[in-house]
Amino acid sequence: MDAIYSFIGTVLPFDWLGPTFMKNALLAVVVAGPLFGMLGTVVVSNRMAFFSDAIGHSALTGIAIGVLLGIREPTVAMVLFALALGFSIITVKIKGKSSADTIIGVFSSTAVALGIVLLSATGNFSKYQRYLVGDILSIRPQEILMLLVSGVLLLVVWIFFYNKMLLTNLHTSFAKSRGVKTFWMEQVFALLTAAIVTVSIRWTGLLVINSMLVLPAAASRMVSKSSRSYLLTAVLVSFVSGIAGLCVSYYIGSASGATIVLANAAAFAICFVVSLVRKN
Repeated sequence: MDAIYSFIGTVLPFDWLGPTFMKNALLAVVVAGPLFGMLGTVVVSNRMAFFSDAIGHSALTGIAIGVLLGIREPTVAMVLFALALGFSIITVKIKGKSSADTIIGVFSSTAVALGIVLLSATGNFSKYQRYLVGDILSIRPQEILMLLVSGVLLLVVWIFFYNKMLLTNLHTSFAKSRGVKTFWMEQVFALLTAAIVTVSIRWTGLLVINSMLVLPAAASRMVSKSSRSYLLTAVLVSFVSGIAGLCVSYYIGSASGATIVLANAAAFAICFVVSLVRKN
């Protein structure tokens, strides 16, 4: 990591990048920005913003179950529970008759309540409250590596399954007629979202993780005219907003995750104005 830190210090000789923890935070943003931008396009196109929110808010439940099972690393417990929850939600959504938002609401509220009950009953609730707001400044090199691995996994899935996922999102019946196994395409999306959300929660915070996914894609959708520009613009918005929010949070002493969300919200507002100007 010393070579990377030295490179950052040489190429970007800014005061806010002086401390090592800020360099780690920048690396996390550089990796996670494109990650959130790409995944967010599928979340928004599939009208599943509530799904990623449900996964984020159920993180405490994964931690609680991990504590009961003796799993020392909270991230492992969160990821395992999120994968199980994501698979269950999509399965019931496809097999059941209720609407997607109703099913997600049922699973989300149950999972959140269960997590609060288990953590409060074992006296561990206050210990894990930091996951509510996150702390990107405490991210460690090994966690950056986890984000990088998640990014590579997402890229592989994108290369092999993006067209099938897009077709499934646009018209499920037509996708089935073209031989696409829509059940597993939706599961791929759900499991990928669940894994990336829970890996990122420790430094983004479960209260704002969904905004980091939705806002860049929502902003991009208003100004994009093709699926390619939609994807590229979402990645660009996420990347630039992440760095801008990190920089601003350093100088004003605010929570980094929430400040990055506000930067994304500003980008959304700009894209909204641009879309209005184009219409007129």
